Amino acid sequence: MFKLNQLVVGIFLFLSSLFSCQQKGDFQSMNVEEFDSLIQNEDIQRLDVRTLAEYSEGHITKTININVMDDSFASMADSLLQKDKPVAVYCRSGNRSKKAAAILSEKGYKVFELDKGFNSWQEAGKEIEK
Repeated sequence: MFKLNQLVVGIFLFLSSLFSCQQKGDFQSMNVEEFDSLIQNEDIQRLDVRTLAEYSEGHITKTININVMDDSFASMADSLLQKDKPVAVYCRSGNRSKKAAAILSEKGYKVFELDKGFNSWQEAGKEIEK
């Protein structure tokens, strides 16, 4: 009986360690080509989560800008985005967009995130708007 308990505890600890290191939220990270293909769909909402200054220097066309570092990010997102349409989110390098994607997915949005951010978009020679 003692061995069985040890086995059950061991399995439990193993499984919990597998799931504790996963990225927070339920969103999909994409490379530049996948992201570009995704946003060709007009139903996809495009969200830039960088600062207004960064956004003004250049951004992917037809994007909404909401700074994820702003305390009102979640409420602004709720007022500007539709929950029944997927959201394609990006930032400069991919760190802030992962934070935004986690917040949005926890609020019920279907989220796709540009893994290496706007930097990778520009490096790939993709179209931008100023």
